[in-house]
Amino acid sequence: MNTQNSLKQVATATMVGTAIEYFDNYIYAMAAVLVFNHQFFHAADPLSGQIAALSTLALTFIARPLGAILFGHFGDRFGRKNTFVMSLLLMGISTVVIGLLPTYDSIGIWATILLCLCRIGQGIGLGGEWGGAALVAVENAPEGKRGWYGTFPQLGAPLGLLLANGVFLGITAIFGQEAMTEWAWRIPFLSSVILVAIGLYVRLKLTEAPIFLAALNKPQPKRLPMLEVVTTYFKPFFLGMLVCIAGYVLFYIMIAFSQIYAKSAPTVSEAGYAMD
Repeated sequence: MNTQNSLKQVATATMVGTAIEYFDNYIYAMAAVLVFNHQFFHAADPLSGQIAALSTLALTFIARPLGAILFGHFGDRFGRKNTFVMSLLLMGISTVVIGLLPTYDSIGIWATILLCLCRIGQGIGLGGEWGGAALVAVENAPEGKRGWYGTFPQLGAPLGLLLANGVFLGITAIFGQEAMTEWAWRIPFLSSVILVAIGLYVRLKLTEAPIFLAALNKPQPKRLPMLEVVTTYFKPFFLGMLVCIAGYVLFYIMIAFSQIYAKSAPTVSEAGYAMD
C-alpha cells in the first residue's frame, strides 16, 4: 500500500541533495585555490598549478549532462526513489574518496587521475540529483501547492554554502593554515558523509508519489521518456536549458573568482582567507 509522504520527508529528502551539491562544489573551489595546486598538481609555477587545479571544476559540469540522461531515463522507467538514492550515493562516495586520496608526492600522476575521476563521479551523480529532487518535490505536492513544494530543492543551496564556509572557518581556526595545507583539508570532504547519511535515511523511507505510479502503470508507458520530451517539447526544453545555463555560469564564475581574489587580495592574508 502506497502512503503519502509527509511535508517534512519531502522537504528534507529534496533539500539535502542540493545542500551537498553546493557544499561539495564550494569546498572543492576553496581547496583548489588553497591546497590542490600543491597536493595534486606539480607545475613549474604556482599560477599554472592553480589553473590546473581549478580546471578540474569543469569536469563535473561536463559529466552532469550524462548523469541527467542516465538518472532521468531510469527514474522515468523504474521509479524516482531508487535513482534518487543512487544519485546521492554516487555523489557522496565520490566526495568522500577525494578526502582519502594519496597526493602527487605519494603516487605521482595517478593522484591527479584519481582526483579527476572523482570529479566525474560527482558530476554524474549531480546530474541526476537536482532534476530528481525537483520531480520528487512537485509530484508529492498536494493540490495547489506545487509551487511551494518546488522551492524545497533550491533551499538546500544556501545551506550548503553556509556549511562549507563554516567547516573551513572552524578547521582553519582550530588547526591553523599549515595543518590545513598539509592534511586538514581532507576533513570537509570526509564530513560530507554526515549529509549523505541524513539524506539516505530520509530517502529510503520515501514512497513513490501516486501521480508517478499512475503514469508508470499506464498500459503502454514510453520506452524512451526523455527522447519523447525533447522531440515533443523542444522549444520550451531548449529555452529552459538556456535560462539555467545563464544562471549557473554566472554563479560558478563568481564562486571561482571570489576564491582566487580572496587569497590574492593584498588586504587578505592566506591564514585569514577561509574566514572571509
